[in-house]
Amino acid sequence: MTIPNGLCLLRIGATPLLGYLILVGNYEASFGIFTAAGVTDMLDGYIARKFPSQQSVIGSFLDPVADKFLIATLFITLTIAGLLPVPLTALIVARDVCLVTAGFYIRYKSLPSPRTLSRYFDVTFPTAKLSPTFISKVNTAIQFSLVAFTLAAPVFGYVDHPYMKLLWYLTAVTTVSSGVSYMFSKNTYKFLKSRSPKNV
Repeated sequence: MTIPNGLCLLRIGATPLLGYLILVGNYEASFGIFTAAGVTDMLDGYIARKFPSQQSVIGSFLDPVADKFLIATLFITLTIAGLLPVPLTALIVARDVCLVTAGFYIRYKSLPSPRTLSRYFDVTFPTAKLSPTFISKVNTAIQFSLVAFTLAAPVFGYVDHPYMKLLWYLTAVTTVSSGVSYMFSKNTYKFLKSRSPKNV
């Protein structure tokens, strides 16, 4: 358990509460929690880059999973609240489902025999490492910006502003582009050398 991984787990744990607050219309509190989640996201990345001892293969999977869980929850709940269009949310969720499914497949293919459930879900036995593409990083930043502005819209009174709709289209373009980049990039993942899981 490293500090970045702990921050990722904290972000995952706060996500259901954030979604609930949006559904009940408490946008002030939800915006505050979202801001805190964004700070932890930047902080865990900074710590992992600056301190090699805090880097882990597990973190290369956990961080994007935490981001995707947060983004999916925000887009779904904001769409239910009528603040985001259904087609955009469907596009984002579909892309993330495909990426998560691909991650599970990569785990399966990289796992040496015997492929058992206990070994598959053993987080002390890393077998592959994921690396996001550049456009994927840009897309994540734009998606976070969109949900931040959308959460703030009811608080500051600019719901349905034309610039918000432009941000919808920009998000859709980068979402499709990032999905395509994962399909054609050869450096998004690599298999690690087989080694025995650690005893815990």
